[in-house]
Amino acid sequence: MGGDTLDRGYDDDLADRVRARVGATEGVTELSMFGGWGVTIRGNMAVGVMNRDLIVRVGPDAFAAALDRPGARPFDFTGRPMTGWVFVDGQHVSNARSLNRWVDLGVSFAEGLPPKRGTRAKRPPATKGL
Repeated sequence: MGGDTLDRGYDDDLADRVRARVGATEGVTELSMFGGWGVTIRGNMAVGVMNRDLIVRVGPDAFAAALDRPGARPFDFTGRPMTGWVFVDGQHVSNARSLNRWVDLGVSFAEGLPPKRGTRAKRPPATKGL
């Protein structure tokens, strides 16, 4: 694992950095999504990585403000934007401070939603080298 490869459709290094940030969050589950990698909190999508971009679920109320932030654009990989979700260019989350702000935004939104029925919380696997 590691390296800036896209063999799996997402940047392993960025996923590792997100994984490290959400590691202490209760109810975290990792999954494959949209051809990338993502994290749910009690069954609700929070953040993910596709190609070299971060995906953040900010919610409809924070959507416009999120789009005003550097590197953010609508999450529209199908050609139809999803309100409440943004892509953040990987270059704009290259430092821990900016990544943490975005990840915390997605985690906070997901934590504010009721747990999905039938989901079991799983801890993300330990990552070597962190």
